[in-house]
Amino acid sequence: MERAEVLKRVIAILTDAQDIRRAAEAGEGDGSGEAGGIGEDGAGSPPTAGVATLLLNEMLPSIRVPADASPQEVAALVAEALGPALHTMVSGFSLAFTSLAMVHDSGRTDISSIGVLQELALEIEAGTYDEGP
Repeated sequence: MERAEVLKRVIAILTDAQDIRRAAEAGEGDGSGEAGGIGEDGAGSPPTAGVATLLLNEMLPSIRVPADASPQEVAALVAEALGPALHTMVSGFSLAFTSLAMVHDSGRTDISSIGVLQELALEIEAGTYDEGP
């Protein structure tokens, strides 16, 4: 997955998290962001995957491990496969956090956090963050 796509997915996760929080504060659902759920009596439908889970599943690569691999070989394969994806995801969350923090710290009240994330998504779409670690 390309860097810009991962950055856009990170913004989608953060946007979804805000929607979940707003719904929880409004008393809608359990605040988990997942449909379904187990009731107090243990009954109910199993939860379905939330947006963050679906996006993470799409962003993270699959890993093939030989059946006879040693624990050290498994660790090396996992690190090699997940390292770049996790680095890009952490960079995306850091970029989003920094963007939100800069607006907050500047005292701006003319834009919401969703607005900041939308502006960031437009910058990503325009190629502003195509280069970098």
